[in-house]
Amino acid sequence: MQESILTAVFLPLALAFIMLGMGLSLTVKDFKNVVLYPKAILLGLVTQLVLLPLVGYLLIQGFGLTGTMAVGLMILAACPGGPTSNLITHLSRGDTALSISLTAVSSFVTVITIPLIVNFAIRHFGEEGSISLPVFETIVQIVGVTVIPVSIGMFLNQKFPVISQRADRPVRIASAVFFALIIAAAILKERESLPAFLAEAGLVTIALNIITLLAGYYLAKLFLLPKSQQISISIESGIQNGTLGIMIAATLLKNSEMTIPIVIYSLLMFLTAAVVILIHGRRRIT
Repeated sequence: MQESILTAVFLPLALAFIMLGMGLSLTVKDFKNVVLYPKAILLGLVTQLVLLPLVGYLLIQGFGLTGTMAVGLMILAACPGGPTSNLITHLSRGDTALSISLTAVSSFVTVITIPLIVNFAIRHFGEEGSISLPVFETIVQIVGVTVIPVSIGMFLNQKFPVISQRADRPVRIASAVFFALIIAAAILKERESLPAFLAEAGLVTIALNIITLLAGYYLAKLFLLPKSQQISISIESGIQNGTLGIMIAATLLKNSEMTIPIVIYSLLMFLTAAVVILIHGRRRIT
């Protein structure tokens, strides 16, 4: 994929804006929840940082994916939860504070784990000549479009809480529009090959989504966490930051084909999210 204004400028800026919006809803208290809910936070991080990449790897083996499709799925599996997961958790009557805390903490931790997992995938599944991610430069770039905007958002929320609250809804709407534009641009870029890509990656991406949703839920249930936290961990495990994944594939690796599993996942996850909301949203959570 040739460098373009979309991948070099708009995509990183759009992601930074989305993460800034997430920061506007975060406070220092969200990080204190690591101490308040250590078992829930630890379990949530394990499902995201360990279980998710492991499931992705096993599905790639099971479905026989190779090359760009396999690397694209591993990029997705390496990404943290995104702001969308917080909204879905809220609508599903999950523990929104836990969801926000997991998203925030995992967004910081995956700055380190993403280049390690992605480079492993490129070496293991990539084709000859695949570009590897330089670890230090990748960390710097991911920090620039995720950690720094989130930190700025948190600073603004602390210093100007009233303005931040008023800006929260418009920023969320704008973030949703940016996300939709990014997905549309990726689909347009590969529109001729999309049916074949959908046939190749559709089942494996929906399997990744459903398996991680169920695994997060039942692991939290096994550890006797409250129902609301079971829902939160389930959603944080199964709803990933697709925008970050697309940026890694399209901007850092300059490979539009690697975005296809991520784009397909980003579309299909809304169907499963709707089911989750229907199942839990009308129930009284205790």
